[in-house]
Amino acid sequence: MDVALRLADEYALDRAWAWAFPAGSLNINVAASAPTVKDSLSALGLSIARLGHRGPKAFPLLFTEPSSPFAAYQSASLFPRDSVIRQLVSLFWVAYAGSFFLYWSISTLSYYALFDRRLEHHPRFLKNQVAKEIALSMKAMPGMAALIVPWFVGEVRGTTLLYDTVEEYGAGWFKGTALEGYGSWAYMAFSMVTFMLFTDWCIYWIHRWLHIPFLYKRLHKPHHRWLVPTPFSALAFHPVDGYAQSLPYHIIPYLLPINKWLYFGMFMVVNLWTILIHDGDMIHGHFLESWINSPAHHTLHHLYFTCNYGQYFTWADKYGGSYRPPREDLDPIHDAVKNMERKLKLADKEAKHVLREQQKQLSDSASTVESLDGDQQSDSGYEGSEAEMDGKAEVKTTHIRSISRDDSKDIRRRR
Repeated sequence: MDVALRLADEYALDRAWAWAFPAGSLNINVAASAPTVKDSLSALGLSIARLGHRGPKAFPLLFTEPSSPFAAYQSASLFPRDSVIRQLVSLFWVAYAGSFFLYWSISTLSYYALFDRRLEHHPRFLKNQVAKEIALSMKAMPGMAALIVPWFVGEVRGTTLLYDTVEEYGAGWFKGTALEGYGSWAYMAFSMVTFMLFTDWCIYWIHRWLHIPFLYKRLHKPHHRWLVPTPFSALAFHPVDGYAQSLPYHIIPYLLPINKWLYFGMFMVVNLWTILIHDGDMIHGHFLESWINSPAHHTLHHLYFTCNYGQYFTWADKYGGSYRPPREDLDPIHDAVKNMERKLKLADKEAKHVLREQQKQLSDSASTVESLDGDQQSDSGYEGSEAEMDGKAEVKTTHIRSISRDDSKDIRRRR
């Protein structure tokens, strides 16, 4: 983190600190025989601002070269670069910005390139789950960054066993053999393997302890809301939960000498791996399946809770009796596809019902139109052409006359 902090200071934070806390903002009248309360408070503030300050020779990597165009800013703030207070605040923003960038870039890439979107139809996939995962991650990130900052400050101030150049450790290995000269690289490989085994073993137990009901309910349960996780759930933790599982990575450089560039690279791999094992991919049957804790293993952990606690490898789960190998019938994609088919059948049934209703409505509408047409024709009084009307009038007149004759004859008989 020393290089990251130096770059951040040089290109952004020096000017930010100089703007917020300029070097002459606390004036102390040292010549006064009786310092005022203001002088005392200013002296206290200056002491706090310079807490831990030891000058550029103590931390040469933290200071800008004199030839740099940014050199003028490095001493323009009340808080020097090696102030513990400044380092705490600066490293918080460096850690937060780094996790923010990694989360959004890698999670988005994994979600659209690797994650099987059919899993979103799984019956246990929550409504608006991706939005909820993102919201919890955004809420947790500042807390996790604040908790890990003291470890970064210790690293920057040289309290760890991190070293700069390859030759500092292992140079005497294989001395007098054909491999002489490769000892430093052999130690690099040794430290990398030790890093992975140590952190994997520790995280296995931390993760398993987080499933103890008392701790699970208070810390780890938010992360297990996602029974079918997406890459956006990788940082959707309670802040203390995420911090607890990161502790082995911060402890090991106090126990084992590690090249700082190797450590930085491994730390990046850790963050990438944390996101990738949440992509829900259930690839299985390959030769590494029984050795590597893959996304398939971690998917089963989210579904069944009490298995596959490891981070990189399966050996700790096998030792602890919690190993559960991926199988074809355990793949959540099957339930997702079944649910999709069920939804399609329901949609098809609903579509047919809607079609029948529409046809019925059209039929009723057609009958209504025909009935209205018949009523309109009878109401119009139209009975044919003019000739037809004359003929009908004659028939009616003749009929009326014959009825009149019959009626008169009948009246005479009665008389």
